[in-house]
Amino acid sequence: MAINVNTVYRTVLLILNKEQRGYMTPDEFNKTATQVQLDIFEQYFDDLNQQLRVPQADYNYTDRQINLDDKISTFKCLGNLGYLAGKFSLPTIDTISGFGIVYDDAPIGNEFAFYRLGTITYNDPTPNAYPVQIERLQRNDFYEIQKSELTMPSAYFPVYLYESGKVTVLPDTIQSNVSCSFIRKPLNVVWNFTIPAGQNYYEYDDAGSTDFEIHASEQTEVILKILLYAGVVIKDASIVQLAAAQVQKQEINQKS
Repeated sequence: MAINVNTVYRTVLLILNKEQRGYMTPDEFNKTATQVQLDIFEQYFDDLNQQLRVPQADYNYTDRQINLDDKISTFKCLGNLGYLAGKFSLPTIDTISGFGIVYDDAPIGNEFAFYRLGTITYNDPTPNAYPVQIERLQRNDFYEIQKSELTMPSAYFPVYLYESGKVTVLPDTIQSNVSCSFIRKPLNVVWNFTIPAGQNYYEYDDAGSTDFEIHASEQTEVILKILLYAGVVIKDASIVQLAAAQVQKQEINQKS
């Protein structure tokens, strides 16, 4: 499902060099490609929010809500929250895939960066009990709900406050068996290379490279947006204008 980074880079270079418009180094490409991937990734959530308000076609492969959710599903994770001093900390391990989760932009090895918090659930250890979704509240509601016995949180209707990367759950008798779904960030795009001895050109290193993780259907938009940024890098206004027009046209077609 991934988009091959070498295919994209070669295509970008082909288009840029067709009329000797300029060149894009691997380092420039990697930084630009990573930014483009994040642009498209973030747009998934805005598009899904928009499509949730629009009637969908009841036909295979054409339901845009399902298609967008499929694109996001690659980045869905599940982890257990740790408890310390009255607060839960966010997961450090994805319990499904086993890779590590970090909360900065510097994952290494088998790690991914946290992006967005999803649903938090309490897995009541009582026999025959079902997992309960914990309701998220803002600070004012979190305090107000404790003032009445009618609205007081319980193990069957727990609530939580999420601030500064920590989760506070009520009732405070819940101190374990809490898990959450969350979205991780795509890995940075890397077109890795070697320089053969005595040569002055870059040779693609597949083993050290990282492909685009976004959906394969985004390949055209990825190339167009990289060309848009490339036009800025090489200071060619015609490339910027052409790429921007094509991106806008594609976005209109997708949403119409």
